[in-house]
Amino acid sequence: MKTIPLHMPSAKTKKHSWQAMIGMLFALLAIAASLYAFLYLNHDHTLTDLRGRLQGMSALHPLGTDHLGRDVLTRLLLGGGQTLGYSMLALGTALLIGIPFGLIAGYKRGWIDKLFMRIADAFLAFPDTIVAIVLSGLLGAGIGNLVLAIVIVKWVSYARLVRSTVLSESQKDYIRVARTNGLSDARIMTKHLLPHIAGHVLVLASLDLGKIILLISSLSYIGLGAQPPTPEWGAMLNDSRPYFQSRPELMVFPGLAIVSVVLLANMLGDYLRDRFDVKKEVRS
Repeated sequence: MKTIPLHMPSAKTKKHSWQAMIGMLFALLAIAASLYAFLYLNHDHTLTDLRGRLQGMSALHPLGTDHLGRDVLTRLLLGGGQTLGYSMLALGTALLIGIPFGLIAGYKRGWIDKLFMRIADAFLAFPDTIVAIVLSGLLGAGIGNLVLAIVIVKWVSYARLVRSTVLSESQKDYIRVARTNGLSDARIMTKHLLPHIAGHVLVLASLDLGKIILLISSLSYIGLGAQPPTPEWGAMLNDSRPYFQSRPELMVFPGLAIVSVVLLANMLGDYLRDRFDVKKEVRS
């Protein structure tokens, strides 16, 4: 007699598992390519050669050269490191600020929670992109100021998510038992509450990564992010715009890179959302 398995993975679960594997594979390839360009490629990404400008694909320049004679492949790979690196920096900093703030506001409540809600309402009154553009303009053009502007915009969403989860969890019996046993507030927040919010935060962070990449690329495109001669995908799009009719691939390559990475980040976010059984409202 054959044994009937107690649980058979659904087609949806298999689909998302393959999506996660493909997404992680391409993410690792993108990181490896960026490191390879940084460590081993012989072309100087800042060296200009006006005699070799706007060349087509060749053995020396696999993706050709740009309007200043710089190797496109080298700048594309290094630009990936810039875009992904600063996106991860902004995301990580927003998490480091938002998670403790949300934990304390949701657990302590009182005037701390009221103060947080007023701050959150002020940030949520305007779209993230508009606030980031205004802050970047006030702080001045530059990738560092752009990352700071994104952190100021994004930390609120993580603090709100953590706060709402803590408000729900803190009413449950295991928290009451922990208080009765004399555990300190810091111990309860780190040992009991933090594991319950980790899945929600991870899902929101993976979905937010694509948005941050788009934000950094778009603001660099209009001159508020990375400044010349720093290679960055959005800045490369802006530099190639005047040559779109004669050399459209100069805009196609960084554009495809941005779209591909954002799609992979969203695929990973969808997989993690199903893996941790997080409601779709986490996108909001």
